[in-house]
Parts: sequence; structure tokens; C-alpha cells
Amino acid sequence: MYIPTFDLQLMWESLPFVLEGLSYTIGIAVASFFFGNILGILLTTLSFLPNRVFNKLIRLVISFFRGVPALVVLFLLYFGLPYQLDALTATIICFSLTSSAFIGEIYRGSIAGVDRGQWDAAYALGFSFPKVMRSIILPQAFRISIPALSNVAMDLVKGTSLAAMITIPDIFQKAKIVGGRTFDYMSMYVLVAIIYWCICLLIEYLQKYLEQHYLRRYGKIK
Repeated sequence: MYIPTFDLQLMWESLPFVLEGLSYTIGIAVASFFFGNILGILLTTLSFLPNRVFNKLIRLVISFFRGVPALVVLFLLYFGLPYQLDALTATIICFSLTSSAFIGEIYRGSIAGVDRGQWDAAYALGFSFPKVMRSIILPQAFRISIPALSNVAMDLVKGTSLAAMITIPDIFQKAKIVGGRTFDYMSMYVLVAIIYWCICLLIEYLQKYLEQHYLRRYGKIK
């Protein structure tokens, strides 16, 4: 019976080299989450406009990027376009598009959770649709969305490992390099798994901090 073993010394000695890719892992995740939020908010806002044809088009875009694997989108952007995007640009565009579909659905559900009376009151005061969304609805929707958005952020961090497929030198690619040199992939994959886990723990801590912040400031969500 095979019992997997880990070379702790190799893991410790390789840690600085693997962490050299952390800037790519974090940078791609943060940039994709930022642009994904912008696109998600835009898609959600446009979906509330009173135009059925336009709404169906927005739903089609969201459905496509929710249903297609990120790796397929990444390969389409990097290998399939008539002009060559650099690997980093293709990766950020890929994860921004795929995350925007999920973020858009999160905001749509959160906006639906905001009391309808707030829309009516804002319109009665003469607010325009953009001002209602920006000043009243979206801040409350963000508060409701915090747990779900943190899940998207974690998925983005873990999903950046796909960037190693197009030679991005992130932590997963660095671990693969060491594994190939030492023929000990098990130890390196365990090391990189622990690093991803630690990053996700930080995101979980930030989620709890934001939830407590809004709880102290505004009270419980009704």
C-alpha cells in the first residue's frame, strides 16, 4: 500500500522561491475582482432597464460566462484570437469576465432583497434611476452581498492557478518548477495548497470584519 510522504525540508527551502509568484496570484485575483465588480454592477444595472430585448441580451451574456469553464475562456483569449494577447492581460480579462457573471447575479439577488418602498420613496423625491442605484440601492445591496462576494474572491484566488497553463509564474507554476526539478510533486503541491488556504483564511477574516462593521453601523439586515 502506497503511503504519501512529504519532504518538509524541501517545502521549507522552496518556500521563498514559490512565494516569488505570490504577487501574480494576488495581483491577478485583486484586479479580476475589481474589474469583475465593475462589470457585474454594470450588467446588473442594465438588466433593470425597461427594455425586454436588452434584458434578454444581458441574461444571455451572464448565462454564457457562468456556464463556460474559465479555462476554456482563458484559452480562447490567449490562443484563439487573431492577435496575441500577453498572458497576464488574457488572464485578467478571463477572470474579470467570468467573475462578473457571478457577481452580477449576486448583486441582482441583493438588489431584489432591498425593500421596494425605498425605490418608490426615492422616485417620489425626484431621484433619477442612476442616482437611486448609486446612492440608495447599491450600498445596501453590497452589504447583503458580502458573504457571497467573499466566496467569489476565494474562487478567484484558487482559479488563478489556471494561469500556470499559459506560463504565468504564479505560486502554482513556481511549485511545478520545483516539483519537476526534484521529482517531488507531492510535497510542492501540499505546500502550494497551504499557501492558497492561508490566503483564503485572510479573505474569510476580511469578510467577518466587514460583516461586523456593517452590523455595528447599521444593525441587522432585515
